[in-house]
Amino acid sequence: MRQIDVHKLADDARFKGFHAIVLFWCALIIIFDGYDLAVAGIALPSIMKDMGVQPTSAGFMVSSALFGMMFGAVFLGTIADRIGRKRAIAICIVLFSVFTAAAGFTSDPVMFSVTRFLAGLGIGGVMPNVVAQMTEYSPRKIRSTMVTLMFSGYSVGGMLAALLGKGLIERFGWQSVFIAAGLPILLVPAILKWMPESMPFLIRSGRIDTLKGIVSRIEPGYQPQESDRFALPGEDTRRAPPIGKLFTDGRGFSTVMLWIAFFMCLFMVYALSSWLTKLMASAGHSLGSALTFVLVLNFGAMIGAIGGGWMADRFNIKYVLIAMYALAAVSISLLGFKVPTWALFVLVGLAGASTIGTQIVTYAFAGQFYPMAVRATGIGWASGVGRSGAILAPIVIGVLVSMALPLQQNFLAIAVPGVIAVLAVSLINQRRSAQHDHATADPLITEAA
Repeated sequence: MRQIDVHKLADDARFKGFHAIVLFWCALIIIFDGYDLAVAGIALPSIMKDMGVQPTSAGFMVSSALFGMMFGAVFLGTIADRIGRKRAIAICIVLFSVFTAAAGFTSDPVMFSVTRFLAGLGIGGVMPNVVAQMTEYSPRKIRSTMVTLMFSGYSVGGMLAALLGKGLIERFGWQSVFIAAGLPILLVPAILKWMPESMPFLIRSGRIDTLKGIVSRIEPGYQPQESDRFALPGEDTRRAPPIGKLFTDGRGFSTVMLWIAFFMCLFMVYALSSWLTKLMASAGHSLGSALTFVLVLNFGAMIGAIGGGWMADRFNIKYVLIAMYALAAVSISLLGFKVPTWALFVLVGLAGASTIGTQIVTYAFAGQFYPMAVRATGIGWASGVGRSGAILAPIVIGVLVSMALPLQQNFLAIAVPGVIAVLAVSLINQRRSAQHDHATADPLITEAA
């Protein structure tokens, strides 16, 4: 009888067509997710004018989706470890497609906020699941690169929203950019058919034949045998409450520090995503010019995510994150000062690279920190707790905008969390990470009597 370690199998695999398929589906989902997330910030000036709302109220309207994202990340991240990752991802896509489109048919702030809250459940829930999926199936040597490459789709979605936004809003009104977001629901049948299920879930649910088929695609040299048994470490099979597993094996303090890092980074991301267009418009830039800054922000985010992932696979991911958070604090602080236009674009690009890009690398770090069987739970709770930062950001910056403070003070308020994130990541004990444990794991296949 052969005992096969699925952790080591995925860790030691070489990149193949199977990995490209997983990357394609996860990246495509994140592109649509990024569009749904960015669309409110893109349309915010038009929505405020059409509905006659003030900056503080607009901040609450934007935050309604973020409330949904907080609950979605925790609930749909945790439930995926119980019902399977494919089903959880499909549920998320249905939620964010249907209710983002529904927001385009609303005409008052309350109904808009309700539909955005329900869409937020799906937007928030899909993130921990696709990160867990990509982390599980990526070879260890290129894992950070794969996760950040996938998550750069978030920035592609943001750029798509900015590119489509100007033309659609001017021609058809702000409602059109929301209605267009209903299209991803057409992907659900294909995802249920073609995306592989989580290996620990298949083992626990006894679907061994399906698992053998996946193993054959990851490792073409594997020849299935009737007597094959698939192993999971003890920490992946214990039936302790999932949230409790995040605080076992010495991970408790580091889990809290990771939550703080998520909170601070998401505060910066959503402050910029929600208010950059409005802040630039108030500084004298036209709507078209202000939307160009959103494009630059998301282009910088894509470069930062891919570059950060590349560096994380070659250097210690923890120290890469510390450097990126420090860059966020500096670049955002400088946005409030009067500089030449070209320098302003450079600063906005750096801000995107070191906030949205850094958030993506932080997801990759969280995915590597927790064991495979509770990976979606770990990422979901970190993302969910961090969402409170995302919720507060549009409201806090909305209040500051309504107070008509100098531009420098608005951007300084967005930059301070970067300093706190540097301290939090510095205190994470990386020796407690699952990646560290698996690097010294037993051989892939062992013969048992």
